[in-house]
Amino acid sequence: MRRYRLVFEHDRAGRLVEAHEFEHLRIPRDRFDPALLADLLRDASSTVRLNDEDVVIAHTYVERRIRPLNLFLFEANEAAIAAAARDYGQSIKDLAASNIFPGDLLTKNFGVTRHGRVVFYDYDELCFLTDCSFRDLPQATTPEQEMAAEPWFSVRENDIFPEEFPQFLRLPDVACSSLLERHADVFRPEFWRGMQKKLRAGEIPEVFPYKAERRLSSSLASVAGCT
Repeated sequence: MRRYRLVFEHDRAGRLVEAHEFEHLRIPRDRFDPALLADLLRDASSTVRLNDEDVVIAHTYVERRIRPLNLFLFEANEAAIAAAARDYGQSIKDLAASNIFPGDLLTKNFGVTRHGRVVFYDYDELCFLTDCSFRDLPQATTPEQEMAAEPWFSVRENDIFPEEFPQFLRLPDVACSSLLERHADVFRPEFWRGMQKKLRAGEIPEVFPYKAERRLSSSLASVAGCT
């Protein structure tokens, strides 16, 4: 509940899937596929029960339907994959500007909406960006350190090494090149420490609800009286 509350109160970027909490939710039985209903009654019997022609769910969270990003990146066309990869990077930056760090940047924890917007939906490791310590990855100085299966350097609970992010993402080539072209800085600790500095100074970094190519240029904005 603490992390859901964090989402409700701190997501000013619209990059976290909002979960709606329900108790004693009734849904007509005929809305369920028989096989799915059988699975629910077997595996979630403490929460799901039948009441006449209704399925009653004692307690649940309902989120909008999205396509997991890890699947989308391997099934969409190249243009859509490139766009999703760019927005994946932008979603990470938008969350950072809201003082939120997802904790786990794996693409399976992100999804694509029907409008092509990338959002984050796994709150297990969600935390405030300012609570994290973004460190440079220490360089090995001996062959033993270089070949070690476990980290040879000390790692505290909130330590994060952005330079390690790419090796865990396993993106298709199109997505990888698109992400690095626009958002390579998320793999460097300087970006994260810079964002922390702004937040701690009381700055409110800008977050735009629309893509960069749809924003007014500075000259047009001036003509329109927006500057």
